[in-house]
Amino acid sequence: MAKKTRLIAAVVAIFLVGTISGFIITAQLRISNLNGDDNRVPYVEGASEEAESPFAKVAELVTPAVVNISTEKVIKFQESPFFEQGDPFEELFRKYFNIPIPSIPREYKSTSLGSGFIFNSDGDIYYILTNNHVIANASKIIVKLYDGTKVSGNDVKIIGSDKNTDVAVISIKVKKDLPLLKLGDSDKIKVGDWAIAVGNPFGLEGTVTVGVISAKGRSGIPLPDGPVYENFIQTDAAINPGNSGGPLLNIKGEAIGINTAITSPSGAYAGVGFAIPINTAKFVVDQILKKGKVIRGYVGIYPQELTPELAKTYNLDKPKGVLVAQIAKGSPAEKAGIKEGDVIIKFDGKEAADVEAFRLMVAQTPPGKIVNVELVTERGERKTVKLKVEEYPEDTAQSEKPKEDSESESDSISEATWIGMTVIDIDTAQRLRLYSGDETSGVVVRDITPGSIADFAGIMRGDLIQKIGDLEVKTIKDFNAAVKKYKDIKGPLRFKILRNGIPIYIAITIR
Repeated sequence: MAKKTRLIAAVVAIFLVGTISGFIITAQLRISNLNGDDNRVPYVEGASEEAESPFAKVAELVTPAVVNISTEKVIKFQESPFFEQGDPFEELFRKYFNIPIPSIPREYKSTSLGSGFIFNSDGDIYYILTNNHVIANASKIIVKLYDGTKVSGNDVKIIGSDKNTDVAVISIKVKKDLPLLKLGDSDKIKVGDWAIAVGNPFGLEGTVTVGVISAKGRSGIPLPDGPVYENFIQTDAAINPGNSGGPLLNIKGEAIGINTAITSPSGAYAGVGFAIPINTAKFVVDQILKKGKVIRGYVGIYPQELTPELAKTYNLDKPKGVLVAQIAKGSPAEKAGIKEGDVIIKFDGKEAADVEAFRLMVAQTPPGKIVNVELVTERGERKTVKLKVEEYPEDTAQSEKPKEDSESESDSISEATWIGMTVIDIDTAQRLRLYSGDETSGVVVRDITPGSIADFAGIMRGDLIQKIGDLEVKTIKDFNAAVKKYKDIKGPLRFKILRNGIPIYIAITIR
């Protein structure tokens, strides 16, 4: 009996020892995992050796539709046989000896590289989208396809181009089937979406780079070739010289933009690239293919950005809209009853978020269309007017001659001072040559006190003040009346000024 009892105790002891050892080993393994000592490769469900990046599929799909565009331009100039170009002694020779220096006509050939993509076809004619600056003034264009085929001479034609948007359409004639790139919808893109750029940076054909949409609606980008209408997509997908004209794509492989420019201190990739929205390009392409040129809408408004301070003077919560700084005489805007100083909130049912958005909406509205314009007047009243859009007129050069002085030096000077600026009547200002425009009414800023309210607000010497609040300012007497009315006003006060002939509205907090 005792022997049996000792056997059972031994079995129990062995079980307990095994159990305790198991706990200790398990705990040690867990601690090892926490300390990162476990080198085992974790198993990821769904992973396989055949897994493929989604970008690889897009690249395979679209790269054959992207082309290399090389151009040749002939630059003509006159060169002196005696002086090198830019030699300072040439100017001295001309000045002191007054002898004409003979020159010899010279010319040299300049070459450049860019990109483009095939988006449409008609039989053996294929249409390519690119930038205007890629093919502008080219005497020779060579298009190189993805398979190495080169097309040039009479088989390459410029169908049309538009410098104002930097968009161009060329065609090539080839007897083979080529892939087409699908055009997407740039209005649907969001900041943070994937962005894929394809092109030929530095002549490296078929280069694919990936990033995201960094921002939308970028404007005011200082580019040597324009364009006038700027509504760029910003991306951090690497774009370099040679990428111009190539497509910016979404994750579906649809073109959402045309790569156009970069901002970089070195001239190469620095994480900031710009593309023309494909919807802007669609408008230009449609005009070129149907009418042979780009026809834009015109309403005759010179718009100004609405700042938060100016928005408050219209009792607007947000600076959404564009301020009507000036209206052309006889224009659709004048006929519709729109006034200078009005703020346009909506145009044809779409929000006029800023100046660039408004200008593009007007430009892309067909001439002859009647649209509703929602606006806020200077008195804060909301109203809607109907406006008939006209065709944008051709630019005409205008020359202005300064008026002759009509006052003598003994004429009296009428002036007034307020918030750090001294103003004088416009007739006196003409004599002092502070302002030489055609306007016959208003007061001109003669002096600004440094550090004053007017100085901080951005008023400048030579500005012509025409309106303060809701009071017209034609003379010093009107200016003094405005000072009396608004000297104790709380909140920003709106000033209308002319600077170099351009109307500007400024909001100033008086106290």
